[in-house]
Order: sequence, then C-alpha cells, then structure tokens
Amino acid sequence: MGHFGQIASIFLEKEASHKIELPNPPCRTKLHHTLMITGEIKSRVDRIWDTMWSGGISNPLSVIEQLTYLLFIKRLDEIHTLREKKAARLKTPIEEPIFPKGSNPATKSDFPAQQLRWSRFRDSSPEDLFTTVKDEVFPFIKSLQLSGGADGQAEGDSTYTHHMKDAIFMMPTPRVLANVVDQLDGIDMADRDTKGDLYEYMLGKIASSGQNGQFRTPRHIIQLMVDLTAPSAKDTICDPACGTAGFLIAASEYLRQHHEDEIYKSPESRRRFNAQTFHGYDFDSTMLRIGSMNMLLHGVENPDIRYKDSLAQADEDDAERFSLILANPPFAGSLDYETTAKDLLQIVKTKKTELLFIALFLRMLKKGGRAAVIVPDGVLFGSSKAHKSLRQMLVEDQKLDAIVSMPSGVFKPYAGVSTAILIFTKTDSGGTDQVWFYDMQADGFSLDDKRTPQDKSDLPDILKRWQNLDGESTRARTDQSFLVPKADIAANDYDLSINRYKEVAYEAVDYDPPKTILARIERLDTEIAQGRKELEELLR
Repeated sequence: MGHFGQIASIFLEKEASHKIELPNPPCRTKLHHTLMITGEIKSRVDRIWDTMWSGGISNPLSVIEQLTYLLFIKRLDEIHTLREKKAARLKTPIEEPIFPKGSNPATKSDFPAQQLRWSRFRDSSPEDLFTTVKDEVFPFIKSLQLSGGADGQAEGDSTYTHHMKDAIFMMPTPRVLANVVDQLDGIDMADRDTKGDLYEYMLGKIASSGQNGQFRTPRHIIQLMVDLTAPSAKDTICDPACGTAGFLIAASEYLRQHHEDEIYKSPESRRRFNAQTFHGYDFDSTMLRIGSMNMLLHGVENPDIRYKDSLAQADEDDAERFSLILANPPFAGSLDYETTAKDLLQIVKTKKTELLFIALFLRMLKKGGRAAVIVPDGVLFGSSKAHKSLRQMLVEDQKLDAIVSMPSGVFKPYAGVSTAILIFTKTDSGGTDQVWFYDMQADGFSLDDKRTPQDKSDLPDILKRWQNLDGESTRARTDQSFLVPKADIAANDYDLSINRYKEVAYEAVDYDPPKTILARIERLDTEIAQGRKELEELLR
C-alpha cells in the first residue's frame, strides 16, 4: 500500500482549465522505505484511536474514514495558507481561494466561509467546534467541486465529490471531536513519507477480515507485485477489487520514482496520470470512500474509483481495456449462475469466485497486457473441470510467466490460507515456453499472528532472480527457484503447484552396524543401573 503525497496535488493545474491550482508538483519519493513515523506519533494515533473507540465509533473502517475527513480539512487550510502567503509576496489578490469570503455555498447560509478553516475553528469551545464542523465544515467539503476528467465522469463530478455525497459525519460528542482535533493538530505532517506512513499505520489497525473473504494485502507483498510487473507511464492500471486502493497507490509511487519525467513533461501527461491511469472497483461504499480519499491524499488527483460488482456486471467498456491488472480478489464464497456475468461463464463455467476473477482479468486485459494477482493454492491444483480448464487456458492460450508460492502465514492475523502470486500475459495465441517457480519461505516477518519483523526475507531475491531469468535456466529443481517447461506442466494435467515440480535433495547418512548400536545401548543400560544403585545407597 505507498506515501501520503501532498494534498496539494489533488488539485489540477490552472492551465488545464480546472477549478483549483496546483501549488507545487509532487516531489520524487523513495519507494522502498520502512515505516519511519516515530513512536511518539504512533502513540498519538493510538490515543486518537482509543478516544474514538471509547466515544462509540468501534468499526475500524469508520474510524479511518472520519480521521481521513479531518486530515483532509486540515490540509485544505494549509493549502489556502500557502496561497495567502504567495499572494502577499506577489502583492496580488489570492487566486481561486479554497475558503472564499462570504456565505457558505454548501448550506446557503451567511456563515463566513473563512471560519470553516481548521486554523480558525480548532480553538473554539467543544460545543462551538462540534456545531461548526457538523453543520458547516462537513457540508462544505461534501460540496467542494473538484473537476472530473476520468472516463464517464462529468465536469464537477470527480471521484472525490462523487463518493463524498454519501459520507456521514459520525463524531458522537463535542468532547470526542475536540479531543481528536487537538491531537491531530499536534502532529507535524510536513514530510511526504511521514504522511504516507501515518496513513498506512492507521490502515494497518484494521485487524479483522472484511466480508466475502476480503482482507488487507500486506504492503510489502503489494510492493513486490508492483516491482515484478514494473509499470510504465503508458500503462492503464486496474484493480477490480480495490478495497483501500493499496495496489493503485503502490503503482502510482513506482511511476513517480521511475518515470517522473514522462509523467510531468506536459499538462496532457499529467492529466493522463491523474485521471486516466488508475481504475479501481469495489461494491463496498465505505471501502470506495476510503480508497478514493487514500488515492487523493497520496497525490493522484482523480482516479477512476467507483462502485461495481465486478463479477455480476458485464461492462463492454472494460473489455480489453487495461494493460496491467494488480489484484488480490476475495477468495471465499460461490456465486449463483444467475448472478454471474454471462460472458465470464463463457470463459469458465464455475461458481467459484477465485476462478471467476481470473476469467474477469482475462476479459479486461488488452492483448499484451500483464497481470499479477494473488490466488489461493487451490486454484493451482484443484481437480474440478473448471480448475483444470482455466489452468490449461493460461498455459496453452495465454503466456503464463510465473508462480510465486507464499507461506501460509503471510496474511495472518487476517487469514491463514496458503496463497501464490500468479503472473501472466494475455496473448490469445499462446506463448508459454517455460514457467518460473519460486518457493518463498520468508517475507521479512514472523509467520504467526504477531507478524513481528525478521531479518530473513526472500523478497529482494525474488525480484533479483525475476529480473535475470536467463540465469534461472541452469538452476536445478532442488533450488528455491527454477524453470519448468510447458511440456512438463501439460504432462502433469496442468497442475501448477510448486510441490509437483520441486525436488527434494536427500543426503546419504552412514549409520553404525546394528550390533555396534546394540552394544552401545547395553553399555548405557549398565551405566544407568550402576547410577541408580549408587543413588539408592545415598538415600539409605
């Protein structure tokens, strides 16, 4: 899941005919950093969490949602302050202020809009603060017009404004709100990485799986999958089960680090990055709001994050549309044929969601498009007709590139299922020559529920070997990674389990002859009897 990019970058540049100016382009960021927020900030976030929990907001997603709104309100005030300083320096009127003087257009009241700013209302009494945020500030941010631009969105109907229409202010009491505002105000979030880590830390507090088999994908696994697929500035990227948009955020950060010049070379390229590159679907409205806000707060201005039951809705506009799919779709459950998109059933007739999602990925990818997706191990060796036909399709009709087997503890404490990363390219004309297998043993964390950091991690080795597949041709199947010819896979009924092909090296061990071992046992028995006799004499 990435960094908490400048909120300023959610606003499109003025010359591109958008409503709010972008003060500064997002800066280059480091992709592979560990959580760097201090223990003090973590403690503060924990206290905020406890405050909201004790105030009656017990759903972790609701806590994150409410905190996201407040962080956004705080950042809007910071941007407005920067514009004020710029105007004062240039001795010109402030251009397109976020908080204009006069009435609040959201409520058509005469309440001065300047009083909606964080720096103004934060020092109010708890009761006045609660009234201002609930009745004035919250309606204001819900009606804030950011421009559209993604496919299917009209001007003034951005991802942000679309999902904010259904947002609900849930702070229970003035005291709880005042306490949270006071604690958030004390967190210095000037550094981009710190903001990202802060948000990731909050998302990491979701400690139980969601409905329908959904659970949060570990950030380092997402990063590995992005690195393995190496997105380019020309890619159109989709996650059909996006949740909090972790894959899309990691992909956006990869593009910023590796293709920054291409992204920001012109207004058109910036528009493409911000409004046409990233697409995410989900059927959980809360996840959609968190995912879209997460993208916005990470500096992607107007991603296409929208409601869709991907397996139930046949959308011709999405057929062969995307060049890269990154996903961890829900594993659990089965669907009725009546509620499943008919075009998916034409690819593979099954009720299993994990198989239907792979069929969906094949449908959505354009020719030459790549996918890196997480699947349960059952997909790799399941014996049903649907399982076998889908695997045969990947091997014979498409180009199956790699299987990275992961240990079962990777998704703890959410789930203990064994999973694998499936990487393939859509060709519709075959192309599988050899499939690369890697047996991941360690991911840098303990494989129990605590998931404490460990020194051992296979992730750097996975990426290094993947980037030099020519060197893999000489590896034996007793190694941690190896290549398997397509013919061997076909001969094994298209079984893609790594255990089917991995060989175990047995070391010959020389043992003493049985008579020698028996003599040694007899001598030990004599020594034990002698020792027992001496002990009995001492006790006597």
